[in-house]
Amino acid sequence: MNTSRRNFITHSGALGALAPSFTASVAPLLNAAQSPGPDPGAASREQRMRWWHEAKFGMFIHWGLYSVIGQHEWALEVEGVPIPQYEILAKHFTPKPDAARDWARLAKRAGQKYMVMTTKHHEGFCMFETKLSDYCAPKQAPGRDLVREFVEAARAEGLRVGFYYSLMDWHHPDGARCANDEAARKRFVTYTHGLIRELMTNYGKIDILWYDVHWPLTPEQWESEAMNKMVFELQPEIIVNNRNGLPGDFSTPEQHIQAADPGRAWETCMTLNDSWGYQRSDDSWKTPKTIVRNLATCAEGGGNYLLNIGPKPDGSVPEESVRVLETVGEWLDRNGRSIYGSERGNLRGGTFSQYTKRGNTLYVHVYYWPGHTPAAEWLSFFRPATVVAIGALQAKVKSARLLKTGAAVTFEQSATSLRLTGLPADPPDGPITVIEVECDSEPVMNHESIRPEWPRYSVGIKT
Repeated sequence: MNTSRRNFITHSGALGALAPSFTASVAPLLNAAQSPGPDPGAASREQRMRWWHEAKFGMFIHWGLYSVIGQHEWALEVEGVPIPQYEILAKHFTPKPDAARDWARLAKRAGQKYMVMTTKHHEGFCMFETKLSDYCAPKQAPGRDLVREFVEAARAEGLRVGFYYSLMDWHHPDGARCANDEAARKRFVTYTHGLIRELMTNYGKIDILWYDVHWPLTPEQWESEAMNKMVFELQPEIIVNNRNGLPGDFSTPEQHIQAADPGRAWETCMTLNDSWGYQRSDDSWKTPKTIVRNLATCAEGGGNYLLNIGPKPDGSVPEESVRVLETVGEWLDRNGRSIYGSERGNLRGGTFSQYTKRGNTLYVHVYYWPGHTPAAEWLSFFRPATVVAIGALQAKVKSARLLKTGAAVTFEQSATSLRLTGLPADPPDGPITVIEVECDSEPVMNHESIRPEWPRYSVGIKT
């Protein structure tokens, strides 16, 4: 199932009880986040985002009333649940104490550097203390501020703090009619700005504000410029994404990896299985190898990777999520230098490896270890040993070593290829082995440049 919230809205006709022209009318609103617009944070962006570019890897947490149902975070709309019936969930949502502490400790073990939690998802339930609604965790069954617990837990582990906030609201009486009723729009925008003000005021320093779906209003109707202005006045060091209709500080490809244009920050958000919120039957878990490859692919393109967990109703994390994240964290303990602080490069992955870089250092991520290459006179280029060959590297190699052990790797370099030789038959690390290659200049790969370097030989062509 494609769980991109943008694709879901555009292609399924979400809130389909509205006019049939919904899909056509909402598509421009969803795409508006990519359009140029006012940029109140431009002057301080480089300084504000320095830590974020270094971090590379974060934890997304989708948690709310929908976890009680255990059928994905879109259950209210997808299953057409009547609002009064859905509200009953707030009386049965009873998280265990210190659930957020477990998340933060897991994030730390996984090598993640920041956390982003759903403070209010599309269902409209506020996970925080608010003076603007009784539909919030402290005034319902939890009886406490779950956002505050999250903030304190993340800070205790030295992690940066991010708030997800959905502009779309299925519960608020003005959440849909605001599109065609100006009085409703003003009420709903005032309510929305008020909730965001509380989030930006009541929890100390917040590092990220992660807006989501701005249906059914345009950025102008949301008064997004004033929204961001308020946010930056209250949190001068914060970074914001592009989902309130303005460009913000970074773009947010969802469930796929797509680098933004050079100079534009971006972050892929992705689920560990196929669901954002807890879905008890979803067993489509990504392997640690897939997660590491995705992380390296994001780093190669200069982006970040925000990987989601969907806690159970009591706040516990599914065992499969824990297992995968801990394995990834163990790999990062050994290979983090190839990810954290890496830079966007002019690199191109091969059939068995991908690459990251930092300065003049190239990191070769070998995900399909070659093993022994059979000896054959007619394949004299290959040898009866394990060789990792890289074509089109436009820098002179000075040294190479296995990142896990520090063991030196011998190499041969020609105008067309770098051959890392004398490697063991079995991969020295898992799920991916990284070889650190020091170059005399920035490592660049240009396959077109090596084509003229190959000598052409006669094959008896007659003219």
